[in-house]
Amino acid sequence: VSDAWSGSVGAGKAVRWPAGLGGKGNEGVAAYVKRIKGSIGYVEYAFALQNKLTTVLLRNREGHFVPALDKNFQAAAAGADWENTPGMAVVLADQPGDESWPITGASFILMYKEQEDPATAKEVLKFFDWCYKNGAEMAEKLYYVPIPEKVYSLVEKRWAQEIRSGGTPLWP
Repeated sequence: VSDAWSGSVGAGKAVRWPAGLGGKGNEGVAAYVKRIKGSIGYVEYAFALQNKLTTVLLRNREGHFVPALDKNFQAAAAGADWENTPGMAVVLADQPGDESWPITGASFILMYKEQEDPATAKEVLKFFDWCYKNGAEMAEKLYYVPIPEKVYSLVEKRWAQEIRSGGTPLWP
């Protein structure tokens, strides 16, 4: 998002921090942030909540400072262009929307478009359909954010169009 940052610190999973300590994974970063006064770190939302870490307001694409809240992660997902992104592989950083949290990430389910075992593939799709429609409360208890209905409706539409066995659609 920032050319100045990208040019000096970098972009991606490994960057050139000018100072500080690095923790291994969410656990390591959370431990340092809790232990070192005045420290700043970036961890998965669940780790911030479980470790009772203070979170910040971040400026989003629209220029609004928004808190780290479920509804703002969902706003980022809801505003993304899932339908026109190849493989629905949307990067949720800096998505449009007044309430969108600017550093949101999604977990993906990968399936072959052509399935060798249609019965198993159908069961897998039924499982994820159940998760989308019934798992929101469980996800929230684990400090994860359910994907908006608008998004999972698009996912299931794509299943119907693309996941097949011997040319026969497997969904619904």
